[in-house]
Amino acid sequence: MTQGQERSELLMLYKNTTYRLISLLLLVFASCADSEEQNTLPNILWVTTEDMSMELGCYGDAVAKTPDIDAFARKSLLYTNAFASAPVCAPARSSIITGMYPTSIGSHHMRTAGRIPRGVRYFPQYLREAGYYCTNNSKEDYNLDYESSAIWDESNDVAHWRNRKRKDQPFFAVFNYIGTHESGIDNERKHSRFTKDLTEDQFINPNDVKLPIYFPDTEITRKLWARYYSNISALNEYTAKILEQLEEDGLSENTIVFFYSDHGAGVPIHKRWLFDTGLKVPLLVHLPEKYKRLSKKQMGSQTDELVSFVDLAPTVLKLAGLDIPEHMQGRAFLGNGLSPEREFVFAARDRMDERYDMQRAVRNKQFKYIRYYEPSKPYIQYMNTPEKGEIMKQIRAAYVQETLPEAGVRLMATTKPNEELFDLEKDPNELNNLIDDPQYKEVLSQMRSAHEEWSIRIKDAGLIPEPILRSWEKMHNKSIYELLREGVYSIDEVQRVALSEDLDGLQQGLASDNEAVRYWAAIRIGDHPEWKNAELLEILGNGLNDEDHLVRIASARALIKMGVEEKSFALLENELNSADEWIRLNAVLVLDEMGEMARPTINALQSVMEDPNKYVIRVANRALNNLLGTSNVVR
Repeated sequence: MTQGQERSELLMLYKNTTYRLISLLLLVFASCADSEEQNTLPNILWVTTEDMSMELGCYGDAVAKTPDIDAFARKSLLYTNAFASAPVCAPARSSIITGMYPTSIGSHHMRTAGRIPRGVRYFPQYLREAGYYCTNNSKEDYNLDYESSAIWDESNDVAHWRNRKRKDQPFFAVFNYIGTHESGIDNERKHSRFTKDLTEDQFINPNDVKLPIYFPDTEITRKLWARYYSNISALNEYTAKILEQLEEDGLSENTIVFFYSDHGAGVPIHKRWLFDTGLKVPLLVHLPEKYKRLSKKQMGSQTDELVSFVDLAPTVLKLAGLDIPEHMQGRAFLGNGLSPEREFVFAARDRMDERYDMQRAVRNKQFKYIRYYEPSKPYIQYMNTPEKGEIMKQIRAAYVQETLPEAGVRLMATTKPNEELFDLEKDPNELNNLIDDPQYKEVLSQMRSAHEEWSIRIKDAGLIPEPILRSWEKMHNKSIYELLREGVYSIDEVQRVALSEDLDGLQQGLASDNEAVRYWAAIRIGDHPEWKNAELLEILGNGLNDEDHLVRIASARALIKMGVEEKSFALLENELNSADEWIRLNAVLVLDEMGEMARPTINALQSVMEDPNKYVIRVANRALNNLLGTSNVVR
């Protein structure tokens, strides 16, 4: 080989080697770019609405005019089994923001200020620490004692991802639509404000609606149900606007979008109820192409996977690539490395406005189990807010006129069963209670056990009456969540007595060192005045001197129902002067429950009509209206 040939081959080798090296570097850079693209933190957008059940076209509703939401659904994952943890906003929202059951952290009563446990943080705080810009527009209502600025970068009616200073900063943004709230059905002025931009053909004709099976078919009912649908038409426009803004900003391919409602429709036998009408919500989730790997299910498909509100917080953290804190009680349903799907979802109802009625629900894909802890109370207790609504007035009037549909008549009963079991495949309206059907004995056992085990596992603070719960927290300067987990108080005995129908066991409960146990023992005995005997009357009489105010009230209630009135009513009148607002509420509730027997207490009831707690006023007003034949209206 000549020297020239040798130089030529060396040059060719050099060129080939250089080419290969450049190619290799380009591949490495491309790989890194792909990796960076894959690992980019997603933006997460929530479009939420209030008081809305499944009345959307994408869920098969032929009346709803929701073309933009339906179009969004066609490119999203549509969940057919998503459920609120409570059928009313504040408790439900407390579970969303914490990833914990309201009944676990003491936020289960409506309009309370639960004490956040030490070590528990709101999930947007974790996102902010990871570099997210977190905004909320604009409802909070978390039913807990909190500082908004600690949770959100912005939380107001102008909060928006567009307000972040760095446009490359990932964001978590919530936009909450208030136009579907129950107040927008009864209040014509609010309804007009929410729907002012709708075209004529976007409004729903009252003649076109299909009324819920509980409602009387009247002109007013149709008008208000159509108004509800028209509010949903306005929600469609609101949602379209938010999604358009995402497109305008070139963010659609980098943003995971959720759409859901905070609980069922704001009408009777929906909101505040543990039926599916109150708990089941629409849930749509869109993952753009870049993030489709975070779901095993295809966009544009439906899934019957069970999802609870306690699952939302861990899911968002999982999508953001963050660790899920141990205190969160939900499971992520999107992201990598998921745990097995749920077998059950759980829900609870406790004090709704001024009325207590402890109820718990367990649901799987086919069956619903409801446990009523206070079966002596009617299905529909008189509550000031819904009773002022025109639909409830129509239901009450139709019942008197005997024109109420059979499904509605069933719910006008003055007492409830201890338990209900429904086969939702055969009975989606939850009308046929299968508790006594031997064919469902095994299912009943499974659902009942699921409820009791869940109640003990999450340490259901609803078993602790509100005044006692707050007094324990104040005494120890700790949340009820901490007190029950540290073993300061045991929940097991409370649950056993609260569910008991055994007189001997309940009498033993009256002697417990735990005031919550004594309370439930007195309540359960008071539900059975037929158990009256001399020994029981003596024990309950001693209960009037119990060291705990609420046990005294429960003992007085039982004694009145057994015919011992004078001392019992005197005690209740005295408790109306308590410094504790929840003691006063419990006392006035018993007086209202006693109806005509409470006539000697009229002066005492009138004396609390200026009470600082509006709930006390509402109950006293109701009792006085019944006793005096008046129709006074309060806020």
